[in-house]
Amino acid sequence: MVENRPWMTFLSHALLIAGVVVVAFPLYVTFVASTLTLDEILQVPMPLLPGGHLLENYRQVLIAGSTKGSSAPVSTMLFNSFVMAMAIAIGKIAISIIASFAIVYFRFPLRNFFFWMIFVTLMLPVEVRIIPTFKVAADLGLLNTYTGLTLPLIASATATFLFRQFFLTIPDEIA
Repeated sequence: MVENRPWMTFLSHALLIAGVVVVAFPLYVTFVASTLTLDEILQVPMPLLPGGHLLENYRQVLIAGSTKGSSAPVSTMLFNSFVMAMAIAIGKIAISIIASFAIVYFRFPLRNFFFWMIFVTLMLPVEVRIIPTFKVAADLGLLNTYTGLTLPLIASATATFLFRQFFLTIPDEIA
């Protein structure tokens, strides 16, 4: 049974609108700050209306980078992130699907042992692996390269496990 309580409806809508304002206000302030000069941002209180430097500020950040330090332009960082994401995703899927297919469908000695060796690596946190991974990348001369950034992240026990579980659900008649 649906009850019609107008005050409860009003109260719930008011609460939802207040929640949206609480979540959206920092985003609005961030956008407004991106349209102001540094001096205007440092005023107390900071203006809450957009300024007139939107295109100038975005052009500076996207093309020239920061003027206060030696940071790269955001466009370069976005391109690097895109290259890394694509290389890691494609490499991770390719290697994991091949490994899990072999573990499920090929009958070779110690296949369960190899699966568990892959699976046990899930128990190693990133903090344990980061220094040895850096050392290996440094010894191979892969620092400051896309290969050095992507290659250590391609091996994935999680993806191998998920693909293995999927392959196990496929009936033998159609496999």
